[in-house]
Amino acid sequence: MKKARACGDDEAPRQNGTSGRRRAEQQQGDGADRSDFNQASQQDDDDDNDLGLRREIRSKYRDLINSVQQNREDMLSSSNNKLTEVLEEANKLFKDVRQAREAVLDAQLLVVATDLGKEKASQLFSEGHSFDPAAFAEHLLSFMGLNRLEDGDDGLNGGGSDGYLPRDAWHRLARRTECCFRAAPSFHYMMGSFHAEPPPPKQRIERQRKAPSKEAKRIMPTQLKKMEESHQEATEKEVERILGYLKHYYEDDSSPIPYYEFVIDPNSFSRTVENIFHTSFLIRDGLACLCLDEDKLPCIKPVEEGDVDAAGSSSRQQCIIPISQKTWRELIDIFEIKDTIIQPPDTE
Repeated sequence: MKKARACGDDEAPRQNGTSGRRRAEQQQGDGADRSDFNQASQQDDDDDNDLGLRREIRSKYRDLINSVQQNREDMLSSSNNKLTEVLEEANKLFKDVRQAREAVLDAQLLVVATDLGKEKASQLFSEGHSFDPAAFAEHLLSFMGLNRLEDGDDGLNGGGSDGYLPRDAWHRLARRTECCFRAAPSFHYMMGSFHAEPPPPKQRIERQRKAPSKEAKRIMPTQLKKMEESHQEATEKEVERILGYLKHYYEDDSSPIPYYEFVIDPNSFSRTVENIFHTSFLIRDGLACLCLDEDKLPCIKPVEEGDVDAAGSSSRQQCIIPISQKTWRELIDIFEIKDTIIQPPDTE
């Protein structure tokens, strides 16, 4: 009986230990089930949140595609940067792309933007190289100040009844364009590349000169001689005529005649120059002489026949008298010359 009890006592603690282990295992199983349930519920919440984000991303992609298609004309303008803004927004959305549907929308947006950018680039290229002469001429005339409403006699005619340009139109254009021509012109060879060796000299072909005929030898010197003789005779006659006037006026007053009153013709500047020229021959040949009066003004008087040889042997001094139309008018006003002493040959 004692043995049976002892065995019974031994079996009781064994049963108690087995049941404790079962309870612990059951509690661990319950804890694992609870953690799995929590994880599953959290994953469901994450899936719900991620699904909302996916929908938002796809919606934004569709909005960008519709915006590019609807505002195509505005985005083609060279002054509009809206296409760049769309591409920057697409780059931000692409960071959150996780699914194939979102990647397809991104690729679709990229194709649409690429086609639009290509068309815009070709349009800019064609505009940069196109030139409209009529539009350029119109802008140029407007810059130069063309007035199409009035016709002015003082301005430069700009095309009949189309208006006129002011006198400083071309000066205005020159001042505007002079800054474009400050660069030195590029050097280039007019006759090809430069050769170190000089080209061979060309052989000169001497042409035989025609010998003048006997008739030409006889006629040409005769013509020149006749011309020189006729010119010399006319000069001598004019000098003698002026000497006659000088002697006539000198005999009346017996005093030297003011030089400017003698040679100046108040009615003709060319006659005044001719009188000065012919009077110089009188002084050169010793038929007249110049002297100064009390006011240090030049006077002229004839030389007596007996004094011609003495004047010819003495040393003569010459001077150059400049005269212009302004000086000629001033001398007429100063000396109050009303009439000429040396009358023209036609009036005699």
